[in-house]
Amino acid sequence: MSQLQPHLLSRVASYSAFVGLYLLFDWATYIDPMYGLNITPWNPDPALGLIFWLMHGRRAALPWLLAILAGEWLVRGLPAGLPLTLLCSLWLVIGYGAIGEALRRRFPSGDIFDNRRRLAIWAFIVVAGTLFNALVYISLLSFSGRIPPGDWASAVLRFGIGDMVGLIVSMPLIWMLASSSGRERLRATIWRWETLAYLALAIFVLWCVFGSIARSEFKHFYFLFLPVIWAATRQGLYGTALMVFVLQLGIITLVKWSHAINIEFYELQMLDAVLALVGFFIGIVVDEMRKVADELKHTLRLAAAGEMAAALAHELNQPLTALSTYGKACEYLLERGESGAMLKGAIGHMIVESSRAAEVVRRLRDFFRTGAMQLETLEIGVLIANISRQFAPQFHQHDIELTVSDGAPLLVNADRLQIELVLRNLLANAYDAVQGLPRGQRRVTLSVAALDGGRLRLSVQDSGPGVSGSVAARLFEPFVSSKASGLGLGLVLSRAIIEAHGGKLWAEVGTCGLFRFMLPLAAAEVRGNNGKQ
Repeated sequence: MSQLQPHLLSRVASYSAFVGLYLLFDWATYIDPMYGLNITPWNPDPALGLIFWLMHGRRAALPWLLAILAGEWLVRGLPAGLPLTLLCSLWLVIGYGAIGEALRRRFPSGDIFDNRRRLAIWAFIVVAGTLFNALVYISLLSFSGRIPPGDWASAVLRFGIGDMVGLIVSMPLIWMLASSSGRERLRATIWRWETLAYLALAIFVLWCVFGSIARSEFKHFYFLFLPVIWAATRQGLYGTALMVFVLQLGIITLVKWSHAINIEFYELQMLDAVLALVGFFIGIVVDEMRKVADELKHTLRLAAAGEMAAALAHELNQPLTALSTYGKACEYLLERGESGAMLKGAIGHMIVESSRAAEVVRRLRDFFRTGAMQLETLEIGVLIANISRQFAPQFHQHDIELTVSDGAPLLVNADRLQIELVLRNLLANAYDAVQGLPRGQRRVTLSVAALDGGRLRLSVQDSGPGVSGSVAARLFEPFVSSKASGLGLGLVLSRAIIEAHGGKLWAEVGTCGLFRFMLPLAAAEVRGNNGKQ
């Protein structure tokens, strides 16, 4: 019993708060009523009720009925009488509850506004539900004689549009305010200078468009798209929800303040509903694009980690092998009782190799984290020879002929580890391209040539099927690969490395595979070539 009491008190407090807020919404938006009834051009209070239903299910029915009856009594003074008011209120709870149940069944996880498809389904349920609700509600009032038969259609239109616009404009913002994560994100959206700027623009546009609302005839309504599109493109759905609610609130305030009751207000509300839906769709598209971009960044970080691991495996192989050799030498010397210069020399070599391994790890980590480079003057022929020796056993095992064309010594200023990583990627791609060919036709060639303008061109050519024009146009985009098992990320990273060195990497279309990259020659090499000319 002692455990149930706090839970019961919490529920009573929640229901009481809902009824109070519902009454406040009802009072604030009770504008231009038809025959003094609850038929107004804007009804945001059902949006509050639907959110409450989504959170509590059918337990929300009784508090919602009490809130509607309290509004009829305190705000309107029971203009239809108690029996008819009770009957109509019961129907409203049933009709709104049906919309709430449809939303709960369609969105069991509670994610309503996270993509365009869900938004379209939500809008359809809201529009269809409110129109059917209005038909029955107005028909009950009409059968009782509270609404003349000739005004039935206009009453349905006014009540249906009022509910529909109130739900479309207000429900997303109330939904965000109903959860702690939504409130936190909304708070982060509001407290920005840009938010204040587009809110100020919205107020200014409202004043320009509706400065004299009774005579405006909505001729310049399209100017309201400016702040909505600004909010949607910069801050997604959360900025849009805030903006369309502020615009709706501003329009209602202007109408109430100017007592402009003779205008076709439901036309203005329809325009506002269309404005809200357009803004929501733009905002959701922006959110989806940002989500995809974040996922892409995460995937690229994982790919970079994989490339880093492969580079580390190659680069650490030699120092680790040397450390093992020197370690065994130390064991041998200690067994012999050696403690002099030979043992000290072996230990010194171990320290040097361990420092080399640590330097490899540090440089690769800095590159994959920040893109930092450690430039040194390198002879490209020596670099190619080192990489070729690493691939030679693998190529020999699969009968792949690897040819390295001799050329004049050419110097470049580059980060050795990064350029070796690019060469490994290109050779690995060439290996995959020729592996399926018959024996005797598997060939890979590396060649270097000096170009005019102080540049060199390195080519990796294979006897594989080559790259088609359609694939070549997108080959350096993430997740585009000609290999069935490839992720299409190695070439993206390779191009980033080459471009960071001031060069260019590309694939040539043809009947065989051909990848090339250019790099600037070192300054000394350029001066030497100019002197020879």
